[in-house]
Amino acid sequence: MTLRLLLVAALALSSCKKDTATPEAPKPPKGLTVGLVTDIGGRGDQSFNDSALRGLEAWAANQKSVDGKYTTLPEADRKASLPADLQARITPLGIKPIVVQSKAQEDYQPNLQLLVDQGADLTVGTGFMLENAVETVAKQNPGSKFLLIDSPVLDAKGNPLALPNVRTVVFKEEEGSFLVGALAGLVAKEKVGFVGGMEIPLIKKFEAGFRAGVKTTNPNATVLVQYTGTFDNVGAGKQAAQDLISKGCEVIFHAAGSDGNGAIQAIKEARAAGKAVYAIGVDSDQSHLAPEAMLTSMIKRVDLAVWQAASDLKDGKFTAGDQVMGLQEGGVSYAPVRVELPGKEELLSKVEALRTKIVAGEIKVPSNPTDLAAFK
Repeated sequence: MTLRLLLVAALALSSCKKDTATPEAPKPPKGLTVGLVTDIGGRGDQSFNDSALRGLEAWAANQKSVDGKYTTLPEADRKASLPADLQARITPLGIKPIVVQSKAQEDYQPNLQLLVDQGADLTVGTGFMLENAVETVAKQNPGSKFLLIDSPVLDAKGNPLALPNVRTVVFKEEEGSFLVGALAGLVAKEKVGFVGGMEIPLIKKFEAGFRAGVKTTNPNATVLVQYTGTFDNVGAGKQAAQDLISKGCEVIFHAAGSDGNGAIQAIKEARAAGKAVYAIGVDSDQSHLAPEAMLTSMIKRVDLAVWQAASDLKDGKFTAGDQVMGLQEGGVSYAPVRVELPGKEELLSKVEALRTKIVAGEIKVPSNPTDLAAFK
């Protein structure tokens, strides 16, 4: 047989084997990818950004980041990350996370576009400072979906602007701040303090709610306020808290991003030196930063907002539009009070009674200085 005939026979035999072989199983569909851009506070702020990352990485993806690489989150760690009221609701979604950290505000727009270019099915902008960047990138990529946390998209006149591919989530920070303010008023005798980051309307919501809560339970207490002007200067937060401690504040609430870590450190050191002062954390449960000094934390469920958007994406139910999350929606609350206090159960029952009145509409919590002045 000639070489040519041998080759023809071999090809025919190969063709027959291929036709009779079991067909290859179809490849599973590509998993959904959710990308997230942090604000300049970044990973490890123990507060706002870490809450968003928890919602994406731990809750939606069941992953943890170790030295820049993802590994499966141990079941014990996943359960520990979930508050009791969400354990039955939050389940892993099989989401692939991609996180890009921003070092400066100039990074926001290119970071968002990078995630779109990498094929993110949903891109999350974490923080009000990303509002302009989200608007620009969303308009340039109408086929991509976006989630903006902490701000609506605004037009040139500052009015809400609806984009068909952007969901925005804002929170009633004043309501959660009211509850921790009420607790601070019950614990303190004369003075409480507030450390804010940038002096902007968003942080004024925290201050107004906190002041109103203190006023409700301790109308004679003085509230002293310090603003650092930043969200990423730990030293400035520590200095602000030290000043408030020196003026006699017995409880200090911060809404200052990473600056707040400095405030907590100052309070921790003051307690070690024998001063009776408590800290109130923000956004995430910050009790682990100073277990003996942390009265509670005002919880803002950024993690829930991110997980819910990812869940809606997976179920084909993701819609654009503006959402507001307050006490009634489970968007804000306060962390468990783990420190020992005289009459602790009675104090907490008073705070919970105020929660009930807010949800029922019997108390309208002020969200700005003007409404605070009229609050009774």
